[in-house]
Amino acid sequence: MATSGAQPKPSAQRRPKSGARRRKVLQPRSVRGIVPYTSEVVFDLLADDLGVVEHRPRLDGTSELVWTILSQHTSDLNAGRAYDTLVARFPTWQEVVDAPTDLLIATIRHGGLAQQKAPRIQAVLSSVRERVGDHDISFLAEMPLAEAKAWLQSLPGVGPKTTGVVLSFALGMPAMAVDTHIFRVSHRLSLIGPKITADEAHDILEGSIAPERVFAFHVYLITHGRRVCKALKPLCNACVLSERCPARESLAVVGDDRKPAPGLAAKPL
Repeated sequence: MATSGAQPKPSAQRRPKSGARRRKVLQPRSVRGIVPYTSEVVFDLLADDLGVVEHRPRLDGTSELVWTILSQHTSDLNAGRAYDTLVARFPTWQEVVDAPTDLLIATIRHGGLAQQKAPRIQAVLSSVRERVGDHDISFLAEMPLAEAKAWLQSLPGVGPKTTGVVLSFALGMPAMAVDTHIFRVSHRLSLIGPKITADEAHDILEGSIAPERVFAFHVYLITHGRRVCKALKPLCNACVLSERCPARESLAVVGDDRKPAPGLAAKPL
């Protein structure tokens, strides 16, 4: 029997709906006519501006893990006070695990959000002991980076940022830790695309630079974010990266003659 009416186009010829998801771009080739710097060039320019970064582990892996949990949503000063009080009150990690949670909350109250952080610390330490028989995570340094990251992120409440801090700061591995300063700077410089999330930025920035440069890259970006590329009123006219910064046109203020504090003034994380 004959049919009438237009036949539907083959699915292969159909145009995607206007609301279809677009592919995320890791780093744009051009933004408003500006070709952004690569991570390697950003590294070189900031190294010339800020000087040499030396890697000096401040804590062992487990201590760094606990310190980083304490540092979430608070200042380095408050986190340091909470950590010092914690290790003074409980000489071993097992004592932290065994302590009444209310007592642990009172002990770390200087760090803020103690009611959330205390049970999280106990859960993380308990999980480590269950898996390896003690609380020492130094063995992660002998693992391939991807496996070490996956192992840490399988612990309760441990995400990419905490993982990056522990592996990089304590164990000397080329893991990138991305905080709010680094995320902001990376977006403004278009080191990462506009649709990239903070969690995705860790692996992208980490893979954009030579492994031996990852730790210093973290320090340079976080320092630059605190000194120059501030969230409010960035010092664009004093920025060594402004020539090819896609955000400069919308952020720079004519006549702004402010100068940033000299050198590596900002303490990394």
